[in-house]
Amino acid sequence: MAKLVRFTDKQRMQTLAEFRYALRQFLHFSEERAAEAGLHPQQHQLLLHIAGAPDGVETTVSYAAERLGLRHHSVVELSKRCEEAGLIARRHDATDKRFVLLQVTPQGRRVLRALSDDHERELSELVPRLIGSLNLIRKSGMHRVQADSDPGDRGDLK
Repeated sequence: MAKLVRFTDKQRMQTLAEFRYALRQFLHFSEERAAEAGLHPQQHQLLLHIAGAPDGVETTVSYAAERLGLRHHSVVELSKRCEEAGLIARRHDATDKRFVLLQVTPQGRRVLRALSDDHERELSELVPRLIGSLNLIRKSGMHRVQADSDPGDRGDLK
């Protein structure tokens, strides 16, 4: 069993801040690459979630809305823009016309492949930092409430 290392509040905040910074760097990188490819970041994310859906999962508008954290009507509009750009095809489900299925087109796959290559390279550099932060979080027991903490402590840093 891993030994728990007690962190001070300052160390906890530094570790969490570093992890959040690394995540934000990756998101910024992703947004920039999408723009360079002529896509809005949400268009890139939609393509990625459609192409990366697990086998047997219907890539409906509802599925995409859940994965993107958007409302159904927002994904309808986003998918229409992607269809107009030739990135995806939309079609009604054969058995239930209420469902719209989304599929990445060959053009969309080419764009997504190029973006994914860039993202893999960036992640290969970033992953060690993310893993290091996660290991520190795990070893410190940050996910547990410390029994020795002062109940009156509001988390103010000193």
